[in-house]
Amino acid sequence: MEQQKKVAFYTLGCKLNFSETSTIARNFQDEGFERVDFEDVADIYVINTCSVTDNADKQFKQVVKKALKLNEKAFVAAVGCYAQLKPEELAAVDGVDLVLGATEKFKITDYIHDLSKNDMGEVHSCEIEEADFYVGSYSIGDRTRAFLKVQDGCDYKCTYCTIPLARGISRSDTMANVLQNAAEISKQGIKEIVLTGVNIGDYGKGEFGNKKHEHTFLELVQALDQVDGIERLRISSIEPNLLKNETIEFVAQSRTFVPHFHIPLQSGSNAILKKMKRRYMRELYTERVATIREVMPHACIGVDVIVGFPGETDEHFLETYHFLNELDISYLHVFTYSERDNTEAALMDGVVPNNVRAKRSKMLRGLSVKKRRAFYESQLGTTRTVLFEGENKEGYIYGLTENYVKVKTPWNPELVNTLHEVQLTHIDEDGGVRIAFVNVAV
Repeated sequence: MEQQKKVAFYTLGCKLNFSETSTIARNFQDEGFERVDFEDVADIYVINTCSVTDNADKQFKQVVKKALKLNEKAFVAAVGCYAQLKPEELAAVDGVDLVLGATEKFKITDYIHDLSKNDMGEVHSCEIEEADFYVGSYSIGDRTRAFLKVQDGCDYKCTYCTIPLARGISRSDTMANVLQNAAEISKQGIKEIVLTGVNIGDYGKGEFGNKKHEHTFLELVQALDQVDGIERLRISSIEPNLLKNETIEFVAQSRTFVPHFHIPLQSGSNAILKKMKRRYMRELYTERVATIREVMPHACIGVDVIVGFPGETDEHFLETYHFLNELDISYLHVFTYSERDNTEAALMDGVVPNNVRAKRSKMLRGLSVKKRRAFYESQLGTTRTVLFEGENKEGYIYGLTENYVKVKTPWNPELVNTLHEVQLTHIDEDGGVRIAFVNVAV
């Protein structure tokens, strides 16, 4: 009897990629493959790529090397955004056997006929206009939380972004399918679902291959709140112009949605926002933060920001810095601008030197540390619900409160994947918040 073939996966990039890797992995398992950890010897290694940062491009080559070190005869396949944008480049990387684009990645097992190594990577990549159908996905078994994909692609034309080129037009899952997936996840004993997509606030568009919204994001949120068995729902990242006040107000009084929003800003300068072709000005962003604070004073608000965009002067950067410093937010994700082929921004004048980009990035990362600390301090003495993660990190178990405070307590395996009501007592040197248990379990 032929021995069962082993497959391992490595995911670069966003939560959406994690949900899609999980779905691809289930396809392999349905075909009789055994899934193993990436650190194990496998017959096939599948790398789900990202194109958002320079680093992700470089990481890909390191991951391929790592796979071949484990098994030099392994079959290596690349899928994901970078595979769609630059398939030939990936195919030329030493040791890569197969590169699949946006529409092909979910049919990967159809392309693997035998596992013999190729001299040059074989490419199957569609024209991105063909990526007009929707494949639902969710991650299970990888973490305490599950990532549930509800939307894919983007119709926005931000001048720095390659995502529309890598993922195609905005399109959504049907409401029935999202609710079915959510119910399936809850039956697996997973306590928290994170909604993901490229532009989830645009949910409902292209549900049936058209541009009309069959449902709104608010309707999706309201329906998910009714699904039995789900303890927590979290919205991953949503554009400020699509985060409507009705959604904020619904989250504030909902059964399962947690008080945590991640809202991309990208710049605190209206001049730069215009150059980026963002669909809002900073005034709208201020309004959104104020609305959240009004109905959920304890909410966690995360912000994406890009430094070093072409034409960003010291004045523009300081405008961003002061804007964020004064805004009642909880943490920042800072991205250093990097040029991307086939984007408008790559051709713009006013290129910011790399050393200046690095300096600005460091300043905002410092501000983020300060903001997170202030937010954690504001939560001390309060009672929150924690979902504990599954890892023993140097004798401690970590978890997240509903409003995204990272807490720690001495390792106890019985706490894994359980919810507990706790009081936040003090902040440790490593930034984790110590807790006292209020209830044994929720």
